[in-house]
Amino acid sequence: MLHYRYAWRKLPTWHLPNDFSPTTFVSIIIPARDEAENIEACLQSILAQNYPTSLFEAIVLDDHSTDATPDLVRNIGDERVRLIPLADFIKADETQSFKKKALEVGIHAAQGSLIVTTDADCMAQPNWLALLVSFYEENGLQFIAAPVNFYQEQSTFERFQSLDFMGMMGIAGAGVQSNWMRMCNGANLAYEKSLFESVGGFDGIAELASGDDMLLMQKIAQRSPEKIGYLKNPNVTTFTPAKPTLSSFIQQRLRWATKSSSYPETWMTIALATVFLFCCQIPLSFLLGVFWRTELFIVAIILLIGKAIADYLLLSEMATFFQRRDLLRSFFPAFWMHLIYIIGIGIAANLKKEYVWKGRKVQ
Repeated sequence: MLHYRYAWRKLPTWHLPNDFSPTTFVSIIIPARDEAENIEACLQSILAQNYPTSLFEAIVLDDHSTDATPDLVRNIGDERVRLIPLADFIKADETQSFKKKALEVGIHAAQGSLIVTTDADCMAQPNWLALLVSFYEENGLQFIAAPVNFYQEQSTFERFQSLDFMGMMGIAGAGVQSNWMRMCNGANLAYEKSLFESVGGFDGIAELASGDDMLLMQKIAQRSPEKIGYLKNPNVTTFTPAKPTLSSFIQQRLRWATKSSSYPETWMTIALATVFLFCCQIPLSFLLGVFWRTELFIVAIILLIGKAIADYLLLSEMATFFQRRDLLRSFFPAFWMHLIYIIGIGIAANLKKEYVWKGRKVQ
């Protein structure tokens, strides 16, 4: 955790150049399934960008929605927004990698040389595109990861998710900075269309329902690691709601965790395994202290204190950067939730390789 904190601090913060005049046409790809509650706000935040209106388009891929999502997209009434029904390309029961298929279709139809992906339940800040494109044009990068955070928390459980996610953003930036491990989130990514096509898109990783972001990133890193960057600026962050229920949270985290054994980067697997085994060691030490040797209680307490200090050092750094120090008031309950979550999801993801997502049971 100290390594992550150091690498995050070493990662330069990118600022929008005063004389920035973009030349890149951007295609924003948004897969959407049953997002009637969110899609209008998402598109309005994109259409309100401080970026030339003639230099971007938004393509919504409707993934067999059963609600009013496609109608709401059509009613936006802006020529920069296009709707493509995924049903024109694939049947509802033909694959379990619907998001990857949606992205492939959207990228193929894109007019832009730079692809930007986000989710239909996300909100973008006004300088989102300007920051992404300036970072892209000035640095000659081909794949750019940027932060995603939860917002509008209504409970301690949701604040725990925000702290956890904020920590992951720090680890993602630190990993890219140190070339140690590469993480990203598909709700805020940018990459060249030609790069996606040159690596064969999702070929080789298409069998997994998730992984349209990190598996693609690591696939590209195997060929051109120097072309990958992380944009560190709080104003480029996209925002999405935390999961309101335990059930929806578990399904989300199972979706992320079930692909962990497929990462091509060995350090990623080692890091994930280390965290999982360390967390498991805490309750194990307590149990062994009860049934075997009482001295192991001291070991468990030392492990707990060590985890608390390490977590707080990273999370306080991230909360300060993203101007969310209010979340640290929930650190102690979030600390226990995180311990339970790591152990529970870690076990479940390795024993049960399926979950429910967007009303579909997938593996």
